[in-house]
Amino acid sequence: MTEADNKESKDTKPELPKDVRVRFCPSPTGTPHVGMVRTALFNWAEARHTHGTFVFRIEDTDAQRDSEESYNQILDALKWLHIDWDEGIEVGGPDGPYRQSERTQIYKDVAAKLLEAGYAYESYSTPEEIEARNVAAGRPKAFGYDGYDRNLTEEQKAAFRAEGRKPALRIRMPDEDIAFDDLIRGRIEFKAGSVPDYVIVRPNGDPLYTLTNPVDDAMMRINVVLRGEDLLSSTPRQIVLYRYLIKLGIAKEVPLFGHMPYVMGEGKKKLSKRDPESNLFLHRENGFIPEGLLNYLALLGWSIAPDRDVFSMDEMIEKFDVRDVKANPAHFDLDKAISINAEHIRMLEPQDFLNRSVPYLHRDGVVSADSWDALTDRERAILTASAPLVQPRVRLLGEVSGMVGSLLSEEPYIEPAADARKTLKDSAGDVLDKAIATLEAVDEADWKAEPLHETLNKALIENAGYKPRLAFGPVRVAVSGRRVSPPLFESMEIIGKPVTVARLKGLREHL
Repeated sequence: MTEADNKESKDTKPELPKDVRVRFCPSPTGTPHVGMVRTALFNWAEARHTHGTFVFRIEDTDAQRDSEESYNQILDALKWLHIDWDEGIEVGGPDGPYRQSERTQIYKDVAAKLLEAGYAYESYSTPEEIEARNVAAGRPKAFGYDGYDRNLTEEQKAAFRAEGRKPALRIRMPDEDIAFDDLIRGRIEFKAGSVPDYVIVRPNGDPLYTLTNPVDDAMMRINVVLRGEDLLSSTPRQIVLYRYLIKLGIAKEVPLFGHMPYVMGEGKKKLSKRDPESNLFLHRENGFIPEGLLNYLALLGWSIAPDRDVFSMDEMIEKFDVRDVKANPAHFDLDKAISINAEHIRMLEPQDFLNRSVPYLHRDGVVSADSWDALTDRERAILTASAPLVQPRVRLLGEVSGMVGSLLSEEPYIEPAADARKTLKDSAGDVLDKAIATLEAVDEADWKAEPLHETLNKALIENAGYKPRLAFGPVRVAVSGRRVSPPLFESMEIIGKPVTVARLKGLREHL
């Protein structure tokens, strides 16, 4: 295979058809991963940008690996991310059914037509026989299929059948170079003989991906195929099969192909399904919001502008063109993903931020219910007051519990986190004694953030001579139990005088 440098401009790459039809066709074989989601995102964005059609189907012909649980997780993932589709699963359309397990007869009929026309042939060779022939011919054992069965006579086929053998079906690859213009990588050529005749139906009659995927694309009139770089080696096979399907009247055209770059993980290795960063639902569990995660995934191979990383999906749709995607591998940087998510959290309306946070707060045992309307009046009042303090400071919704837990708690003492306790110096006891005495004298009518700040600043910094960090650090740890918390004096106002003073005394007793 040879590939252009991918330095050519968008103008030198193929024009997109006027009526773009793209598809997302995952196999339900595990938990949705970020590479799968990026594939869905780029296809969806291209369809929406061009006012085309986005088709969603499921490739579930591998009974040993496919599961209904994974199928439901894929649906859950797309719905959570607000990636919608025009035809396919649950939506319907003119080309259904949209699960391959329900299309078996279609594949059998197409395979029979390919065989009858001579584009496919029966192959009786076993893997062991293929390897043995390669060794005998001085080729590497794993060289691949050698075309042995291409021209079997009817007598030879009958002899194999008499032995009880059942044939696989292989596509007859032409003895010519196969070339195409990739939407992302430019001109790609596969030399004649570099792609052996390949199996489309197993000896037991089961159709393989090599048949089902192009047949579905042909029958669903898919004209732009955007998929991962790992599938690039199968493209010449699909192009040849498309040519045969066109001759049989099953396909109208060979689609345009665009092969998206690998997503790399730690150590510059391809991100594996087993890598934690790959698990979509782990990111959701940690508190990514759809806007933030999709924004970051869009950057894995594409950019909206050279100096801009944060954008909405509407902005992506307006600007996206798959021909702008870079061919170089993209590195999944979790810190950058979290940083972008934080930007999107800050852009939420305060009530939207609270509504989205409540399920995490309930999961962590901080509030009494998993929806805003089901919370108590006290919980809603405290969360409303805390939103302006917390929303600018969290990067993930999973961090909200740690920020507001102390505000919602009525406990008179909060055991400090280990890193918070380490910040307490020898002066902490004296600071707490002075803070307690000062705050006990404050009238509850004056228990507001600004007056509290002025009062403690005078008592601990001006009069006692402590530096701000030593003065307010022990008070913060007493009030929140944390080294980092929402603004201290606003927190004290929300908590109220009785609980604040009780927590100062509680920490003093536990020094």
